[in-house]
Amino acid sequence: MSTVTFIDRMRAASARRGGVRIALALARWIAMLVITFTGLLAITFFIGRKIPIDPVLAILGDRASASAYAAARLRLGLDKPLIDQFLIYARDVLHGNLGISLLTANPVIDDVRRVFPATLELATLSTFIGVTIGVPLGVAAAVRHNRIVDHVARVIGLAGSSVPVFWLALMGLLLFYARLHWVSGPGRIDPLYDGMVDTRTGSLLIDSLIAGEWDVFENAFSHIALPASVLAFYSIAYLSRMTRSFMLEQLSQEYVTTARAKGLPERRVIWRHAFGNIAVPLLTVIALAYSYLLEGSVLTEIVFAWPGIGSYLTGALLNADMNAVLGSTLVIGATFIALNLLTDALYRVFDPRAR
Repeated sequence: MSTVTFIDRMRAASARRGGVRIALALARWIAMLVITFTGLLAITFFIGRKIPIDPVLAILGDRASASAYAAARLRLGLDKPLIDQFLIYARDVLHGNLGISLLTANPVIDDVRRVFPATLELATLSTFIGVTIGVPLGVAAAVRHNRIVDHVARVIGLAGSSVPVFWLALMGLLLFYARLHWVSGPGRIDPLYDGMVDTRTGSLLIDSLIAGEWDVFENAFSHIALPASVLAFYSIAYLSRMTRSFMLEQLSQEYVTTARAKGLPERRVIWRHAFGNIAVPLLTVIALAYSYLLEGSVLTEIVFAWPGIGSYLTGALLNADMNAVLGSTLVIGATFIALNLLTDALYRVFDPRAR
């Protein structure tokens, strides 16, 4: 056997082993996705069944006759064993059927499609503000350890962990809307501008820019500025605290001392060497912060009358609309799972050690 043939065979064998590793990794990823989603589905369903709310009475009312009650119970499949009800529910969910909302009389999936973009827009803008301010603040706090910037960052982190979001939202409305008139009040847009731009992306800011409607953009931005800033405050607190912790650990490493001893510029040591080593774990932190904003903006949406999934979920709970409650919870949970899996994939892409 010639040397060239041997090398070619070795390369082919290596390629096959690489393909097998990729296939196994993909299979594990899919299995993890299926198991996690099934667990979310089961927890959502069984908690919904254990809540002391009778879905039949929620539909028919307290004065329904016994025959009507029995017929509705039969139609909803509530006479079947619990495991059979779960299998029916899982089949419907896989087909995109989350049931009919009692509050709006629309399919829950249609309601979610209508309200979720508002929450997505609010959380995305809040995360952008949080990353833009929180990450540089955390880096500066670590570089100037135990100085004024560090103390400011720690105070912001402490406030973000202790100040209730509804109180901060109410104080923001009182100061910036009622007193200073810097921003618009509750809601997503004034009724005058409602429906002036076609919904393409679900974001009023982006859709108004695409349509060239600057008045609509200005009004929409005036409405979202305050709730996004309130949520961004907590994102800034979390991201600055985590960034500071990561950077303090890296700045104490020997490679940083060596880089400084070689005479490298301080800016390069901080941002290219130290920050470069925390960029990948920081990506995970940012994704988690974004996920928390998507699922944790309920109180903010209530205070600002923001027509997102948080307000929709709250209204469903107050009206015993269990289809809407379960559907909204499932969508939020699925979004959280998807973001975590995406972060894990990006982690493996950007960090060769994780492969």
